[in-house]
Amino acid sequence: MTRAKVVSQVEWDEAHRAHLAREKAFLRERDALAAARRALPWVKVEKAYTFQTPEGPAGLGDLFKARSQLIIYHFMMAPGDKHRCTGCSFLCDHIDGANLHLKHHDVSLVVVSRAPLSEIEPFKTRMGWKFDWVSSEGSDFNFDYQVSFADGQIATGKASYNFEPMTSGSRDLPGVSVFYRDEVGNVFCTFQVRARGGDPLIGAYHYLDLTPKGRNEKVRGNLSDWVHLHDEYDATRA
Repeated sequence: MTRAKVVSQVEWDEAHRAHLAREKAFLRERDALAAARRALPWVKVEKAYTFQTPEGPAGLGDLFKARSQLIIYHFMMAPGDKHRCTGCSFLCDHIDGANLHLKHHDVSLVVVSRAPLSEIEPFKTRMGWKFDWVSSEGSDFNFDYQVSFADGQIATGKASYNFEPMTSGSRDLPGVSVFYRDEVGNVFCTFQVRARGGDPLIGAYHYLDLTPKGRNEKVRGNLSDWVHLHDEYDATRA
């Protein structure tokens, strides 16, 4: 870390006042971006998908419960995969607190993975998470929403991630998909975000971005520099 210049209170006030103008401009641009996002066109979901839930099989429409809006977080966990994604887990650590409020604002939030429930539920219990986490195993859902990829898709150049061709890399990747259900039960996909587009859902980042050291990553976005599953941190530093 390179230490910043230490100045008088007067100089400090002037520098921070000037910076505040940039902060306000950024907030206004973010509001405008959110408005533009809400104005994007929708596409109707025509295919029927089946998910395995602790209560039994469910369709996409069932995941909304009594609400009209649905956010799905695609957690990287393939059937039989022993790896537990640190980045996905870091994001999911932020869900339960927000979910208390989302449920009262006409939004359901569900995590989806290709792994079966028998692999999902022990890890969910270990992490102490309360949100709904279901399995899409056996359906095309992850592949249709471009967060999982078959070898043939990649080999033939038909795989796409974040609206770009994918030629190599993991067969399962993270992302967020947003849906709306109308009064007669039609479901529409309204928005998708992939890769680092999910960063705004990670509240810890916003705290760190306020600090002198920031995220303290050797390479931007390299979570392996510092993030661990929350039960694997050094307890002596708690």
